[in-house]
Amino acid sequence: MRRRRAPKREILPDPKYNNLLIAKMVNILMVCGKKSTAERLVYQALDHIKEKTQKDPLDVFKQALENARPLLETKSRRVGGATYQVPVSVRPDRGATLAIRWIRDFARGRRGSPMDQKLSQEILDAYNKTGSVMKKREDSHKMAESNRAFAHYRW
Repeated sequence: MRRRRAPKREILPDPKYNNLLIAKMVNILMVCGKKSTAERLVYQALDHIKEKTQKDPLDVFKQALENARPLLETKSRRVGGATYQVPVSVRPDRGATLAIRWIRDFARGRRGSPMDQKLSQEILDAYNKTGSVMKKREDSHKMAESNRAFAHYRW
């Protein structure tokens, strides 16, 4: 650690669902400070989910994040001129952030439909444990598993 750790900024829950995870999703989805646009996209995506599943969209979203959240990741450690990929466990808040970021990135990568529909589809894929986000999570776990020999470099 070179300097002091930056203080965690507390975010306010979103106005419609009064939920911190939805607020985090809005903030991560936001581009160029356009929060109202990001909010509209997330709310429309949750409405699509409600139509398709006939379930509470908040429960579906939470379950999708839980499914997509990685448990292990690798961090680069430089030891004596060699760089090792050292497996470390993921803290819950970082896991949620990674899951949201992956959902956003894969939704943006989809082609041919409006962003709210792509986002809802990506969330549903994570909820059903299919799709790109789950593949990314499995790849993260495989990478950590294959580098388990370097776990003793963790500090």
